[in-house]
Amino acid sequence: MPISTFLKAALLALSIMTLNACSSANPAMQVSLDEGRALLESGRAVLVDIREPSEHAHGVAPGMVLLPMSQLASRINELPRDPAQPLLLICNTQNRSARVAEQLHAAGLTHVRFVEGGMSAWARRGWPMVRP
Repeated sequence: MPISTFLKAALLALSIMTLNACSSANPAMQVSLDEGRALLESGRAVLVDIREPSEHAHGVAPGMVLLPMSQLASRINELPRDPAQPLLLICNTQNRSARVAEQLHAAGLTHVRFVEGGMSAWARRGWPMVRP
């Protein structure tokens, strides 16, 4: 791994670990659950589930990319870089995905958004879920 990529990954990991759990989300980075699903199903966005593998027991949305938050710093190069195709982060409730979206945005990934309500809201609506 080139040193600049390593440094970016290390800084991102440090930023994520030191985030305040009560930080307020930037509303401009928020995507509604309905809009997130529509973008995913149309292929106009990539939905990235940042929940940990133990949280996938109840299922994941079909077509989403599984990239646990604990692995994000070491796998950051796997994230698509096309600014025309938004990256939509989703966790269980939106708290982690909002914080991670802000950090990725600050690291230069300006096409990152987070999905309002998270997978718990997805499940409450009875939307399709599959086992990973």
